[in-house]
Amino acid sequence: MFRSRSLLLALLLLPLFPAPSALAHGSHGGGGEDALEAGEFDFTPLITVEAHGGFDTNLEDSPKHYAVDALFGGVFEWGLGNGGSLSIEAAVGPTLVWGEAEHFYGKVHAYHDDHEEHDDHDEHEGEEHDEHEGEEHDEHEGEEHDEHEGEEHDEHEGEEHDDHADHDDDHDDHDHGEHAHEGHDHGHGDTDFQRADVRGYLQVRYAPNDRLSFSVDWKPYFVTEDQGDDVQGLKNEIGAKVLWALGDGDVNFGLGDGLEDLVNGVFLSVEHRQGWESDGVWIGNYTDPRVGVGFTIGSDQINVSIEAGPRFYTPGSYSGLDQRTDFAGEIELLVPVGDANLFAHWQPTYSGTDAPGWGEGWQHHIGTGMSFTF
Repeated sequence: MFRSRSLLLALLLLPLFPAPSALAHGSHGGGGEDALEAGEFDFTPLITVEAHGGFDTNLEDSPKHYAVDALFGGVFEWGLGNGGSLSIEAAVGPTLVWGEAEHFYGKVHAYHDDHEEHDDHDEHEGEEHDEHEGEEHDEHEGEEHDEHEGEEHDEHEGEEHDDHADHDDDHDDHDHGEHAHEGHDHGHGDTDFQRADVRGYLQVRYAPNDRLSFSVDWKPYFVTEDQGDDVQGLKNEIGAKVLWALGDGDVNFGLGDGLEDLVNGVFLSVEHRQGWESDGVWIGNYTDPRVGVGFTIGSDQINVSIEAGPRFYTPGSYSGLDQRTDFAGEIELLVPVGDANLFAHWQPTYSGTDAPGWGEGWQHHIGTGMSFTF
């Protein structure tokens, strides 16, 4: 009884923090042994606290972001019979931000266009200076040299010296601008405390039985002020997911199950997500088809889920990048403790594309926290 109740609780809690419902394979799509009867209704208040961080090691300067979230919300659930259910989950709360704010996967830190403008300016300035200097020197030499050689030579030399001094000053100003711009490039690696933002979560999930579920969700994130690369306004992320459990999910190595029993915990999922920055720029979308396995360990009911698969990513037009295929995975742990759940997760992604503003390598997101029910 305790096991089935804890797995149901895990299924209800998981959408409120970054860990998919694959952890709850004793319940799968619906409610399992504790599923509501057809026509029954239940509401569960929830509080989730999580500390998490992101590490973009494939980007220049390896920017990082850290945050501590406190989400307050609940789950409304209606029983549909045959182990199925319909649920609406919602939460909102503050998030304390260190470094830059959490952003949608694939966001490009592209400053190369500005550098190209500086290079064009240098080239244009150099051509104008050489042309002007050459014309002025030839004209002056042809018309004035014989008549006023000594006087004009002194005058021209003084003017030319002043012109070169002015050009040197302009060059110094230009260099200073470049250095200031380079400083801005490195600024997004700063991980000092920045501000308190607000994040939310809303999901509707339909499970016709205990092995299949369909869900759609919205993750709004409000940036409270302009700071560094972050622009005040509302970020938006929407997603849809299908989860299909191939086995009954009843795999517990503490009860004598062996590796051959892992087949009962295998699941398939497909998730599609899109994201917009707070200035309205569409960052892109990705689709994750994944294969995973979920199981429990020991009498403490430690729930473990491992999943991985390709990530088909389409960047927004702002980035100037082409479509690509990355790799994404996730490992999660969840431990029920009374009416609370301790959790931890690691989400690694790998990209083999090396392009301006985006590099070949790994990105990581890790988090840990606790959820409470009442």
